[in-house]
Amino acid sequence: MSLFGAMNTAITGLGAQSAAFGNISDNIANSQTVGYKGVETTFVDYLTESSANINSPGSVVTRPHYTNSVQGTLSQSSNALAMALTGQGFFPVSHVASLAGATPTFSNIPHFTRAGDFSLNRSGFITNSAGEYLNGWTVDPVTGLVNQNAITPIQVTQTIDRPVPTTQVTLSANLPATPASPTGVTSQVNIYDSLGTAHTVVLNWSQTAANTWTVALNVPDDIAAPAVGSAQVTFGPTASGNPVPDGTVGSIGAATGTVAVTPFTLGSPASLTFSANFGNGAQPVTLDMGIYGQSTGVTQYAGSSYTLRGLTQNGVPPGSFSSVSTDSSGRVIVNYDNGQSRSIAQVPVMMFNNPDGLQREDGQSFTATNESGTALANTAGTSGAGNIVTGSIEQSNVDIATEFTRLIVAQRAYSANAKMITTADDMLQQTLDLKR
Repeated sequence: MSLFGAMNTAITGLGAQSAAFGNISDNIANSQTVGYKGVETTFVDYLTESSANINSPGSVVTRPHYTNSVQGTLSQSSNALAMALTGQGFFPVSHVASLAGATPTFSNIPHFTRAGDFSLNRSGFITNSAGEYLNGWTVDPVTGLVNQNAITPIQVTQTIDRPVPTTQVTLSANLPATPASPTGVTSQVNIYDSLGTAHTVVLNWSQTAANTWTVALNVPDDIAAPAVGSAQVTFGPTASGNPVPDGTVGSIGAATGTVAVTPFTLGSPASLTFSANFGNGAQPVTLDMGIYGQSTGVTQYAGSSYTLRGLTQNGVPPGSFSSVSTDSSGRVIVNYDNGQSRSIAQVPVMMFNNPDGLQREDGQSFTATNESGTALANTAGTSGAGNIVTGSIEQSNVDIATEFTRLIVAQRAYSANAKMITTADDMLQQTLDLKR
């Protein structure tokens, strides 16, 4: 009886070592697979009979031990959409159920992965090398607020960026205290209307008295009147009558045309507002000249020539799609050739109470099980969720040296079990020979 039991036990040993060999083979084959999580092998003893007086041969079976929570090595990538997680968590992804038509139909079973080698496909979706579609929260394009009520596949559809009309022009310059010429000085800046068309605004400065200048605004494309108006700017306490240091703006007044000025308040913005019409209605624009009583913006200090330090405006022309990138908070950002960028989605980090209890699926992805617990969506770096590293990918967590060591052990153990079978066979044969 024990001979047959020993033989049966050795046979289960062969099966167990074969299963271990299969796991080792899978690990070695995927040692270079992005986001792959290795599978270790545990052995479990099953008893036939065991007591203080007798122990009959039993059997051995294997159980997989998943290492989903063990992080692989991070490596840099030239892909701007590549992402890796340091710490716990997974990227939410979707599998395609059907590709009929232009828009894919997605499986309603949520999937999760650590394979972050993402890129844009031809339909504008963000997918990884396994063909999984990256999911995220949508972002309101106007307010920038994140809608965390639903996680859906991320698709880049904003190929054109809308123009932004100019509402503010910021001037930083020094008007000469002793100008070399009484003809005045001129600055020009381009502004944009609501359709993104550029128009020129000309600022003509002329000194009318000591520490007193008149700025006349001319907009050649204004359909009502190119000369939109003027204002008087005074510097220092004597000319303005206000308690400001010499050379700083003390007052703005004597407005004409469409120009309106901000009254003096020490420490408040020194600005004027004018209105232009480019065929789409009145467009108010504020000319920011700094702060009353401070040496920011427009000043009048020593010199005989006009010094322009900066002249900017906040409008932008329409832009075409340039690229897509991500940041460390998981935001997916669309960049345009007009210098603008817009966030369209945010990738959450999915957390599980027992990540090693996840069900393995094709393409280095996983699905939730009763053992893993329910997926919880968190912003990267919060509530225990891992941090997102952009421009990087997570390699397989398989260690080749360790796998080869296990391979040697499995090979020897298999040989030993095979030897047990042949030995038991010899002993049975000797038992049969006793009849002769």
